[in-house]
Amino acid sequence: MQSKRGRLDRYLAVKLQIHRKAVRELLLADRVYVDGAPAKALDLLVDEFSHIVFDGQVLQANKPVYLMLHKPVGVVSATKDTEHRTVIDLLDGDARHELHIAGRLDLNSSGLLLLTNDSRWSEALMSPDQKVDKVYRVTLSNPLNEEYIAAFAQGMYFGFEDITTQPAKLTILDTHIAEVTLREGKYHQIKRMFGRFRNPVVGLHRLSIGEITLDEGLKPGESRTLTAQEVASIGQR
Repeated sequence: MQSKRGRLDRYLAVKLQIHRKAVRELLLADRVYVDGAPAKALDLLVDEFSHIVFDGQVLQANKPVYLMLHKPVGVVSATKDTEHRTVIDLLDGDARHELHIAGRLDLNSSGLLLLTNDSRWSEALMSPDQKVDKVYRVTLSNPLNEEYIAAFAQGMYFGFEDITTQPAKLTILDTHIAEVTLREGKYHQIKRMFGRFRNPVVGLHRLSIGEITLDEGLKPGESRTLTAQEVASIGQR
């Protein structure tokens, strides 16, 4: 989702339905306030969370929302779907329809899902430059062995996309259970990597994204607001 950051004069011209040249006169007369201060510069950058007031009337007062959700199996990571229940359907309040998903999980996967209305934050989360670790608990049909660890660490070549995956960390927790840490998220990557061993994934559960760990107190389908520390761990606005 693209950021909604842009110039103040463009925002006011559209919002007030006036010519951009007329915006200069409004600013010179101190009729526009942004985040509590008189706006002076036409090229002042504002975004969807800038508090903007014109002649005492609030034009915009959106608040950023950051949620973690314990996604259950059988619910789709989408805002709308004609066949399945969506993660948005699990939330309360009208504001839920303004949220988008940062890092999806497929229908049969569960665990940590992040939702926000802050496009800049979600872009930072998904940016390869952030090098955010994503940790999954994976349950397999067949037993694991040490060969898996080396293969995941080396990366795997996917001919369909002509790419080689980045090194991934695999830790064997039990005979059929592994913990996998990725810094990317190719299409069905984990299932395809285990597919190289002809070992079907029967359970995929995301435990964490970066420093944000799924709250153990959240039951499947439940959500909570992120703490300020969790939000800042991805990148401050």
